[in-house]
Amino acid sequence: MIIAIIPARGGSKRIPRKNIKLFCGKPIIAWSIEAAQISGCFDSILVSTDDQEIASIARQFGADVPFERPAALSDDYAGTTAVIRHAVQWHTENRGEISIACCLYPTAPFVTADDLKRGRNVLLDSDAEYAFAVTSYGSPIQRAMRINADNRLQMFDPSHFNRRTQELEIAYHDAGLFYWGKKDAWLQEKLIFSEIAAAIVMPRLRVQDIDTSEDWERAEMIFNVMRGSAWAVAPV
Repeated sequence: MIIAIIPARGGSKRIPRKNIKLFCGKPIIAWSIEAAQISGCFDSILVSTDDQEIASIARQFGADVPFERPAALSDDYAGTTAVIRHAVQWHTENRGEISIACCLYPTAPFVTADDLKRGRNVLLDSDAEYAFAVTSYGSPIQRAMRINADNRLQMFDPSHFNRRTQELEIAYHDAGLFYWGKKDAWLQEKLIFSEIAAAIVMPRLRVQDIDTSEDWERAEMIFNVMRGSAWAVAPV
């Protein structure tokens, strides 16, 4: 059995009610639920939440909310891995064994069914224990700078100053979209950002952290521009 788990607590501070705020015409969590449904990857799509309004909206769009997330896993310090571990364990004890689970964030409207399929296939076709979405940094991290207490600039590594951009290794960061994982990896809370994980490289155009009102407005503008055209699928 393969399940999706959408972690959606109710206590967002910077964007109140973020997980169900309207994004381009529907609650933002609905885009994640629909992508999971269209993918055909999942025997069940679970939403883990402590919030009854989120639970109600998730059910309206066809997700299953079979339990209320414990308060200990619903504060500002609860880690995603622990939340997914709880859901995997609950499902194993109450619904039956699973083989793999995908953590899909509720604020990921740019994720497509094909992205989810690609992640599943990478995990199943390799010996990796996780497979998750990453994207490349827009500028070489080797030439990063800091601003010191005197408002002066300092390179983290001045040895890279005279190196051409094309000579520098491409660096990637977590795209904050989805994380496929094998059951035991979730239950043991193994470190995701490590060599046991395989990469699903996403185009930067479809990666947008949504943590502030400005982020939200930018994401809606990009989404509306792209909605009428084919999604970009090649990594950049």
